[in-house]
Amino acid sequence: MKRIIIYGLILFSINSFAGVPSLSRVRSLFEQANMQKSSCIKLISLLEPYDEINFPVLMGYKACGTIMMARHVSNPFSKLLYFRKGKKMLEAVIELNDKVVELRFLRYAIQTNAPSFLGYNNHIAEDKMFLKKAVPFLSDIVLRDKIDAYLKKYH
Repeated sequence: MKRIIIYGLILFSINSFAGVPSLSRVRSLFEQANMQKSSCIKLISLLEPYDEINFPVLMGYKACGTIMMARHVSNPFSKLLYFRKGKKMLEAVIELNDKVVELRFLRYAIQTNAPSFLGYNNHIAEDKMFLKKAVPFLSDIVLRDKIDAYLKKYH
């Protein structure tokens, strides 16, 4: 009986996490999503099952994908809907996880590229300062290099 319970727990844990996409795949889709509608759609659908509680970074990417969909639709009303929905999602996940460097980087990247008339630029200075302080301590070298390069571009 004890073995059955242990095997069941092992199978449950394997099945629970087998489908979680790698961050490298998600980051790659994110980079392509700005220019390719198909990558943007893939990013959003890949991350659909994830929420801000259990997968905050994935939720941040889903929010950014939603914001970037505004770039790929032609109807101004749809553009605004995508932007507002993604913005709301991104702000909600950051509110719950405001010390997560990658989330703050995502917001910084979105805000530095958002058209000024949308008024979504209120955290640029704060996020930039946060990132400059946090980046040297990141153990993820790929992320650290991406953020460093981006900060140099938008200093």
